[in-house]
Amino acid sequence: MSTPAPVRARDHERLRRAAALLRDAERPVRVLRTLSWGPEVRARFFERGARELPVPRYEPLDPTSTLAAVAEARRSIRTADDPIDAWLQRQAEAIEAGALMLASVGTDAFHAHSARLYGRPTDRLQDQSSTSLVMAKELDDVLSGLDHGFLGAPAPACHLADDVATRIRSVVQRHLGDDAPDVSVVDDLSANALAGPRSIRLRRGACFSDRDWHYLVQHEAFVHVVTSLNGRAQRDLPILGAAHPGTTRTQEGLAVFAEFITGAIDPARLRRLSDRVLAIQMSIDGADFLELYRWFLERSQGEPDQAFENARRVMRGGVLTGGAPFTKDGVYLDGLLRVHNFLRSVVRQERTDCLRLLFCGKLDIEDIPALCHLAAEGLCRLPVHLPPWAADLRFLVAYLAYSGFLNRVKLDTIQAHYTDLLNHTPLVSTGASPCP
Repeated sequence: MSTPAPVRARDHERLRRAAALLRDAERPVRVLRTLSWGPEVRARFFERGARELPVPRYEPLDPTSTLAAVAEARRSIRTADDPIDAWLQRQAEAIEAGALMLASVGTDAFHAHSARLYGRPTDRLQDQSSTSLVMAKELDDVLSGLDHGFLGAPAPACHLADDVATRIRSVVQRHLGDDAPDVSVVDDLSANALAGPRSIRLRRGACFSDRDWHYLVQHEAFVHVVTSLNGRAQRDLPILGAAHPGTTRTQEGLAVFAEFITGAIDPARLRRLSDRVLAIQMSIDGADFLELYRWFLERSQGEPDQAFENARRVMRGGVLTGGAPFTKDGVYLDGLLRVHNFLRSVVRQERTDCLRLLFCGKLDIEDIPALCHLAAEGLCRLPVHLPPWAADLRFLVAYLAYSGFLNRVKLDTIQAHYTDLLNHTPLVSTGASPCP
């Protein structure tokens, strides 16, 4: 892309106006709130023996005000080949599509808008070869073949919500101070946990594993909450405080990368992410809610609450008889790959200035060029808060430099060598834990 001319001072007010109008347009587009299922849906499902389709009730969004605000914002967006205007135009398109999606909940049209925003499992990834579906299948093959006894049996999910809330509250207050989100335990929550810009809520009665609280801190607090706080501090560009569907792929990818870089993830969590992609494709191919529930029940080793929640995530807002799911959960693997490759690339190109810019608000990786220009012009503020692993870049940069080199190594040749080597060695009994 050719280098555009610097943003001139007389354009600043135009850009501020467009960003403010888009923020106003986005406010009614509350995706997860609109698609939520009340706890009574879960209760009724199990009261009926888990043999009937759930009957969630939605209140479709009236998109009139959002579409009008987007149209008004577009009057302040130029069509010239400029990264800043291109960024604003992408925000407008995503907000518009999100409003239309929420206006069509429970219909086939909902799925069409969802696929436009979040993609489908069979869409090509950035390498134009792989797909999320292929990646999910390969992860499933690897993770299914692991000797989980040798890894160490996962701790039972026996940590109650009150205990987990206390742990999370202590960490976020220490790192975020007065800006720390409120951490509470509530009754009326469909998922085990839900985070917003000002709060993290846990469902009373839910049980969490020893890894769950660490994952919630890294994923929810230090990515989703932190980017919300930093975005809300962008007085000139308030759209950066908006978690609209156009930012979801990068936000979720960054959050999963945070789990990896801090050691918060484990095979069970990674398999849940790949399972979601597989389930979305199953639904696209016609599986209904009951089929997904039973599939997840088998995958979760007979945990009905977890199976219900996993199936709910895929089918919320869509058609429960199959064929038209919510595809948002397919972005976790795709987003992780994009974020990881972006981070490796900026280290390789000696552009580590872009690392912290990822946290300046709710954004997509493709927005970075525009935000660099806006930061140079003084319109985009650098982030106030950073997760600990991004505040001290020494380990991150070392890891990314090494990871970038590994990408150049011919893995097939090396793997063939070690496959041959291990084919001639006996299996070791895993009856006892390995030596430390």
